[in-house]
This record gives sequence, C-alpha cells and structure tokens, in this order.
Amino acid sequence: MSFIAGAASANVDLLYQNMPRLPAPGEESYTEEFSLQLGGGLPATLINLGRLGVPARIATELGDDLFSRFAAEEFEKNGVSPLNLYHGEKIPVNITSAVILKDDRSFISYGKGDMESDDAAREAFYEMARGAKICLMNSAAFTDVYRRLKAEGAVMVLDMGWDDGLTFEKYGALLEIADYYTPNRKEAMKLTGCGDPFDAARALKKHFRKVVVKVDKDGCIGIDGDEEFLVGSVDMFRNVDSTGAGDAFLAGFCYGLYHDYPLLDCIEFGNITGGKAVTKVGALSGFVTEPELLDIRARYYGAEGNT
Repeated sequence: MSFIAGAASANVDLLYQNMPRLPAPGEESYTEEFSLQLGGGLPATLINLGRLGVPARIATELGDDLFSRFAAEEFEKNGVSPLNLYHGEKIPVNITSAVILKDDRSFISYGKGDMESDDAAREAFYEMARGAKICLMNSAAFTDVYRRLKAEGAVMVLDMGWDDGLTFEKYGALLEIADYYTPNRKEAMKLTGCGDPFDAARALKKHFRKVVVKVDKDGCIGIDGDEEFLVGSVDMFRNVDSTGAGDAFLAGFCYGLYHDYPLLDCIEFGNITGGKAVTKVGALSGFVTEPELLDIRARYYGAEGNT
C-alpha cells in the first residue's frame, strides 16, 4: 500500500480561548473555553491527510510524558503511524500555551523547535519512509534521506515556512530535491526577490516544472507548463483563526497528488482544506472528510474544476 511520509517534531497546543485580558504579574485570569490540541506544521498536514483517508507515517520524537502520550494517541486516532526517534528522559515535544484575546493573542512556548538528527535517526526515518509515494520535506537535518527517497521514485514536496534568511543559497539543497515547493506570497517574493507574487511564481518556473504560490484570501497561483492560472479561494468559509491554514492547504494539495489529479485540481483541494481550517480556533479543529472534500469541490468549483 502506498503512503505519505515525513519527519518533524510534534507540537502540542494549550489554547486558552476568549480570554478577557492578559493577567499582569501576580494576577490570575480565568476563561471558560480551553482545548488541548496538536499544533501546526508537518504533523498537522499528515493528520489532515489521515482524516482524508490517505495512509500517513511520521518520524518524530516522543517521550514518556503526558504530552508525548497525547501526541501519539492523536496521531494514531487520525490514521498517522508514528515512529519514535527519541531515547532521552526530557519532554521532546514542543508545547505552546496560547492566550487568545478578542483581537490579539500571546504565546509561551517550550521546546527546541526543529528536530535534530544523527545517523541512527536518519536511517530509521529512511527505513520507515521507503516506498512512500510522497515525502513531505521541511528540515535540512534529513536532506540526505530526502535525496535517497527521491532517487527511489518518491515525489518530494517542500513546505518550509518563513525565514528571514530565505535564499536559494541557504536552501538550495532542499529546493533542488523538491518536485513541488508550496510557499505563500511573502515567502515566494522573499526567495525570488520579486515584488509581486505573480512575478515570483514566474521566477520559480525556472526551477520547478509546476509552480504553486499561495496568495492568502485571493486563493493560489499555479503554473503548469505554459498555463498560468489563479484558483480563487472558497468564500463560503468564514475566517475565525488562520492558524494551520497552510498546513491544511498542503494536505488537500497532497491528497490530489496522491490520487494523481492535475495541478489545478490539487490546488482546488488545497483551497478547500485550507479554507475549512480557518473556520475554528486551532490548527486542527476545522477539517473536512474525504466525502465532504469531494462534495464541496463539485459544488464550488464544478465537477471538472474551474478557476
């Protein structure tokens, strides 16, 4: 059975919603709305894929602590098979407490952010990911593994997020391996030095046969061969919280790749999963099942898809 694989740290979010205010030092505030969720990033993309019925695997770091156990349970409950690469005694997952006010939010985070790797971890990830139809990339720590998987026929998809040092020189190795790169407008313009997202997409065409640039509420730019198009966003969704929208877009996009849809269709799927994600608070609260995804696409874009 084919599957989609990736390696990344797990993120756990403690969401204090609708807080009346931030407490000053020495004070305490209560809220009646709270949730414990897995956070964003590559794990969220894989969970959204699992919810769409796509077999998914993740190499990550999990300990014996309650947050790691929660993460492992969430992966397995949502159809993602976790491989643990951690053997220490600390809490290896990233933990964020998010205080969500009416018009703003504050965060306190614990953890090291990105996952580190050694020879044993890289080999374990490779063995887990061998045979994957698609591999999600986001970490230079696993560049050698990505290169081996690509040579064996895996489709490589890169989504690395914002970096003030986002340049071809710094990320050249990952960009060279990637078959697809899915930046937002800000990332694409930063990387290419262009002042317009359409110009940035055209600049990326020099490096990728098929180009994707997300343009927020306007939808997503796509270039497939000589065809350039803008796939509009799904305006039936009301934006409550944009956390996790990019991760959800990537899940819908990869759902299309996994099922061998053309690029335009993949972007339509991504717009739907990304749009649904913003309708609730948290990276994984708003999502669609596979039947819902196909139904919304047929109703919104038409059975054959359109822009």
